[in-house]
Amino acid sequence: MPGFLTSVPARVVTLLLLAHAAVMYSSIRPEVVPGSRPLALVPRTLGSWQLLEEGVVEPEVQEVLKADDLLNRYYGKGADGANLFVAAFKTQRTGKAPHSPKNCLPGSGWTPLAAGDLAVDVGLAQPITVNRYVVTSGNNRQLVLYWYQSRDRVVASEYRAKFWVMVDSMRLNRTDTALVRVVIPIIDNDDTRAERSAVNFVQSFFGTLRDYLPA
Repeated sequence: MPGFLTSVPARVVTLLLLAHAAVMYSSIRPEVVPGSRPLALVPRTLGSWQLLEEGVVEPEVQEVLKADDLLNRYYGKGADGANLFVAAFKTQRTGKAPHSPKNCLPGSGWTPLAAGDLAVDVGLAQPITVNRYVVTSGNNRQLVLYWYQSRDRVVASEYRAKFWVMVDSMRLNRTDTALVRVVIPIIDNDDTRAERSAVNFVQSFFGTLRDYLPA
């Protein structure tokens, strides 16, 4: 029995039950739903990166995501290009929650080749830790970075993100969060260059994006 209590599945189940209980408990109080600036107002210029194109999120995809606000843009810097996707949620009490790219990418035809964490220095006291994925589809390879962000808190793990939803629900009576995803094409199988470009892009917009998410 002690081994069961310390196993990963047991911890996950316990965490989910606690999160459910916390959300149910806090649901008797009106939730604090903080205001924020529309993501559409995010600048067209982010550091040295310039807006190339507004991406399209099809209505059927929006219906699945159920985000309160979306940003899908393509930026460029010299020969480098990047896609910035942000799905913001004002509340998760109604069953809405970010969809993990870990699950969505395979469903869209992309096969993971490598997965791990990446530390990115964005000028805070400590570097942020984000998910790092290399995915492939046919002859195309892409580097994907993503994380969950609530105020200044950046979380890579889906399970830790759920834990913080529980904490915020009980402590602050709010459950807002955002999924932030960056996609960079990998040219000539040069993962190092793609990662360098992705890190530079994250550094260019991280401080600005914080102004468009609830404080």
